[in-house]
Amino acid sequence: MSERKEFVASFDSDSRKTPLRVAFVTRRKSPHVKVQDDDYVMTFPEALFRGLVAVEVLALILVLLALFWNAPLEELADPMQTPNPAKAPWYFLGLQELLHYFPPVVAGVLIPTLVVMALIVIPYFKINVQAESLWSRNRAGRLRIVAAVVAAFAAFLVVFDVYAVLVPTLLVAGLLFFSATEPAAPGRLHRWLSAKPLSFWIMSWFLLQAAVLTLIGTFFRGPGWSLVMPWSGQI
Repeated sequence: MSERKEFVASFDSDSRKTPLRVAFVTRRKSPHVKVQDDDYVMTFPEALFRGLVAVEVLALILVLLALFWNAPLEELADPMQTPNPAKAPWYFLGLQELLHYFPPVVAGVLIPTLVVMALIVIPYFKINVQAESLWSRNRAGRLRIVAAVVAAFAAFLVVFDVYAVLVPTLLVAGLLFFSATEPAAPGRLHRWLSAKPLSFWIMSWFLLQAAVLTLIGTFFRGPGWSLVMPWSGQI
């Protein structure tokens, strides 16, 4: 005679201790599953795996570049002769370019501190969590705020003659205002831009600005930090 087994209902979240889940559904009833949204999202293995793939691809690209192109090294440093112009490494040329327009305290201390603080604080805002369009709610009010911020920032740049920052700012602002319009037949570009959140516009402006300042400091600055053409041989 076979041994009788008893099934006892219990609550248990340990999948190793109790790996089986059995549900008994009576007649005229359907199983009901309650789902509760969690405040946290697991970053393993999806996000971590993507990061590892990106690191591996970047490492392969750097290895290929090192195999086919030599590093642009100059002659040995001479303590008796300072090169003109004395340029920082490429990743600091954006800050060195800002030193041409602003006082050292502003370009070397205030601006980097504000950027680092923004990178720390911005992730705690809902703009990065909701990822909703900037114009999804209160379009008129948000448009007035953006216009006032752009106008004030542009006037500040004009006073200090910082046209290297003004031009990319106006370019991003133009695309931002273009995305706020409501044409009768919106194109693919307009639909793509109008769906972007505020975090997209902030990061796009920051990356474009950093690229422009770095390119100017690398290719368009010659002796005495004067503007020169890259083909003049004075860099």
